[in-house]
Amino acid sequence: MLDTTTSLEPAEVPVQQGAPLPPFPPTASPEANGLPHSNGNSSHEWLRDERNLLEGPRSRWTELVRVFKIAGEFIRGFRALHFQGPCVTVFGSARFPENHPYYQKAREIGAEAAKLGFTVMTGGGPGIMEAANRGAKEVGGRSVGCNIMLPKEQHENRYLDQMILFRYFFVRKVMLVKYSQAFIIMPGGYGTLDEAFEAMTLIQTGKVFNFPVIFVGVEFWKPLFEFLRNTLQANRTIEQHDITRLVLTDDVSEVMEHLSTCPSQPTREGRGFIADREWLTHDCPKRWHWFGE
Repeated sequence: MLDTTTSLEPAEVPVQQGAPLPPFPPTASPEANGLPHSNGNSSHEWLRDERNLLEGPRSRWTELVRVFKIAGEFIRGFRALHFQGPCVTVFGSARFPENHPYYQKAREIGAEAAKLGFTVMTGGGPGIMEAANRGAKEVGGRSVGCNIMLPKEQHENRYLDQMILFRYFFVRKVMLVKYSQAFIIMPGGYGTLDEAFEAMTLIQTGKVFNFPVIFVGVEFWKPLFEFLRNTLQANRTIEQHDITRLVLTDDVSEVMEHLSTCPSQPTREGRGFIADREWLTHDCPKRWHWFGE
């Protein structure tokens, strides 16, 4: 996955040309995370670059350079996550504090998923993401974060075995989905909804196979499920099976039962793949030592 993986609320960033940029926390800066810039003049260069990407066409040379930047980010993500084994992506808000019940629930889910041998993957930030990574680490499991550069709120948590920092949201979202065997959707905001509905759309359209999509937090997500049934399904914009394939629960043991239906399961050592579905028959990736793997 994906906030999922999970997830974070979008920062309020001015969109006017030439508008002043918001303060940048030192812990979230690209330099602090070792991500180079094309020039080192400003900690906000990445933000200007992404605005330029979304503001229409630029010169051919600028667009070509950007394509190479994006390709490089994909390659970096592929290399970092290639040998992680079956992952479970936990999405959820970055804004829940440690004493919140949803934080504690995510921590428990992360621990139980790690006990099954899954690598727990999140967006790598605070809140729900930290809780899931923390639970995995506390039981000796593998914990991975796909972090994103933001002007505020998002910084890596301290419970990660590996953290990959991304400039572009869409690259990060691909990584959260590509390497996941299930999607666990904890309570969250726009970012969580974005990741959840993208996963649901990919499954609905057959772009990924029907991996478990598990919503945790009945009271929180109940209005969303009512909207799906009473508005979308009632107006026939989705089918009943688009809803029934989703799971809504507060029970951690039920979450683990659904993880047992994932297309790939961890090996006894917690690494590699056991292909128990006819559509997923590839072997565990082999390391190529001449690539430094």
